[in-house]
Amino acid sequence: MATYRGRFAPSPTGPLHFGSLVAALGSWLDARHHRGSWLVRIEDIDPPRERAGAADTQLRALAALGLYADEAVLRQSTRREAYEAALDTLRASGQVFECRCSRSDLVPTAGLHFACVTRPSGKQVALRFRPLAAVVSFEDRRHGSQTQSVPDTVGDVVLRRADGQHAYQLAVVVDDAAQGVTDVVRGADLLTSTTRQIALQQALHLPTPRYLHLPLVLDSQGRKLSKSLAAHPVDGEQPVAALCAAWRFLFPELVTPAANQPADWLLRAVDAYCPAALDRRDRRVAESIVAANTVSTR
Repeated sequence: MATYRGRFAPSPTGPLHFGSLVAALGSWLDARHHRGSWLVRIEDIDPPRERAGAADTQLRALAALGLYADEAVLRQSTRREAYEAALDTLRASGQVFECRCSRSDLVPTAGLHFACVTRPSGKQVALRFRPLAAVVSFEDRRHGSQTQSVPDTVGDVVLRRADGQHAYQLAVVVDDAAQGVTDVVRGADLLTSTTRQIALQQALHLPTPRYLHLPLVLDSQGRKLSKSLAAHPVDGEQPVAALCAAWRFLFPELVTPAANQPADWLLRAVDAYCPAALDRRDRRVAESIVAANTVSTR
């Protein structure tokens, strides 16, 4: 078995919030539990959604929490040549095609692309991936067996958008392989993306990591925290309190580690970590709990 290599890959759309902390801590604990490496990758390939300085703010927050990457941080904005090389490979196998269909063209199919419309209205060309594998299956370490017909359920996947930006689905597959990632531990909101990523891995002849999708942090209205008004920055002045809150979210049935400093707390958390004890549900978190461990920007 390859030496364990995990990663945390935030998008620089804002500061590290409580939901991000849960994902970061979960992936870090799993890597340390398996005596492996933990990497940090900044997914900065969508400039319209990014906030200036957010990546550095996120990295400072991780440092305040004692969560340090074992290798240099990789920024996807430096990886365009690798993504283009992957597109060339897919072109050679006939699995990428040009598409001018706009979002309005795809309204009748709920935004899914199964075939180009007769007279597409888009003025710029996107590149889409047409999976050859009819059915993709994988075993998630928390959710169990997952199976999906990607062509029938997801349709043709955008790999390079009409504005020239490379899509997340392509970048994450190329970079996981380039960094030798063996285990992907991330939020359950990305569970449904996994089959299309595996289809891409197969088309590019890349290895498929193991997957563990953590419980998703929802606000009191049932919204993903990153899309909520409750998504304030994690309080770097109270790192142990924030780590404890994230632990209690992941492991409500386990005793919360106790220590005064982040480094000491993390050592005890590794000893107590039990993947089988992860909560099986995405859960709403009282905004009072989030507020107690974050800094309001209002």
